[in-house]
Parts: sequence; structure tokens; C-alpha cells
Amino acid sequence: MIATQDIDRIIGSEAVDSQNDKIGKVSQVYIDQETEQPIWVSVRTGLFGTSESLVPLENANWDADALHVGYDKARIKDAPRVDADRELSPQEQEELYRYYGLGGSTGTMYETTGTTGFGMTGATGTDVTNEQGTFGHDTSGPTTDDAMTRSEERLNVGAEKVHTGKARLRKYVVTEQQHVTVPVTHEEVRIEREPITDGNVGAAMDGPALSEEEHEVVLTEERPVVDKETVPVERVRLSKDQVTENRQVSEDVRREEIEMDGDGATGTRGADRI
Repeated sequence: MIATQDIDRIIGSEAVDSQNDKIGKVSQVYIDQETEQPIWVSVRTGLFGTSESLVPLENANWDADALHVGYDKARIKDAPRVDADRELSPQEQEELYRYYGLGGSTGTMYETTGTTGFGMTGATGTDVTNEQGTFGHDTSGPTTDDAMTRSEERLNVGAEKVHTGKARLRKYVVTEQQHVTVPVTHEEVRIEREPITDGNVGAAMDGPALSEEEHEVVLTEERPVVDKETVPVERVRLSKDQVTENRQVSEDVRREEIEMDGDGATGTRGADRI
């Protein structure tokens, strides 16, 4: 059960679903005007929190850090959307009760944030106007004190990581022809003649004076021989580098402006528009 004194702390806190998944930030708390008990909250959902989804506070609890609601994230995000600063029609209210399987309320609910003072009625579709002629409840204006609260929207920009592609290493065999120069040697025959001298006359006269004979010389040569072996040459792996770049995002934001008008506003100092 959510107590009334917890409302200020709940607004702006994180909303968590029944599976402990984060849903978004709590934007508004809706109170039953008859019982003064909080019964609905609106949660900002979407990439930049640009839309709001209404969630019942039935079976919800507050642990001082987050608001735990009794519905899962998918169901809440698929709930009928709520535009901020706009009165909900009876048909929209009935649609919300029907979507969550709840019985319609016969009382009038009002929001605890914002400056427009729009109300949210129950299934009966009746609107209530207070004694000051202002619809619903407002945090500034004739239903509170003499000060007016000015609000504006601000962008909360972040980044999310998504998959953009995959890279893999693949090895395949390529055949190429290499040309290598190999030095080889071979033997050739040449005739050498030497005159008869005192030093070789003995060898020259050894044998018959005249004869027929043959003398054979064996020639050799080197021929290229090719042998192949497989050797490791390098190791290749994939690595990732993080590159940071600036990107601009654009989104419309709204703000409230306060101006003074009226008859006989003399002697006023300062700007007439804020």
C-alpha cells in the first residue's frame, strides 16, 4: 500500500515491474479525491521518455528507492498512452480500467504534479469543478497559495548499445607461382697440350711407340631440386577499438511562460513575462 506521505518521494523515482525490470521514471501520481489515497501513477516510457503510461498502484509497494508495481513491463508499455497536460476523457478512463482488468472508480482523481490542473474522473465520466472555478487540482494557482509554479521540459539524453554487425576470421588456401634463382655447376671437357720435357719424358715414352687407344673422362653437373615444407609465419586475431564520436539528436521540448495582464496594472516593476 502506498501512503500519501510517500508521494513526493515517488515522483521522479524509478518504476520497476513485477519481474524487477526497470520501466521508466514516475512522472505523476493520481489521488482519489474522496479518500485522498494515491491509486494511479504515470510512468515516462520510450527512448527519450516522450510518452507516459498509466499504471495502477494496486499491489504496488515503495521501498524508498524504487516503486514496485504489480504488472510486467510489456503490459505497461502496451497500455493506452497518456498525453501530458491534457484531460482524460471518460472513454479513455474506461479503456484503462478495462485494459488492466480493474473495476471502474466512481470517485474523481486528480494529479499531484503539473500546473494545468486537469482532473481524471472515474468510470462515471463526471467532472468536478471546485469552488474557485478551477477544474481538478493544481500545484500553483487559486487552489493553493499566491505563487505560481513555472515548469519546463528538459531532455535526458543517453546512449544504448545495439548490434550493428559481426566480423569473423576465415582461412583459405591460395596457390601462386614463385620464381627462385638457384646456382648450379657442371663439368665441361677441354684439351690441354704440354710439350715433352725432361720432367715428363719418362711418362711419354712408357708404352709402345705407336698404338691405338681411348681415354674416357666422366662429366657431372648439378640440377635444381625443389622441396616444400609448411612453416608458421604469423598469428592473426580480431580485436575491437572503441571510437567515440559526437552525434546530434533533436527533440521538441515544451516550457511554460507566465505573463501578467489586467486592467490598471500600474506601478509594476520588473518584466511582465517570465
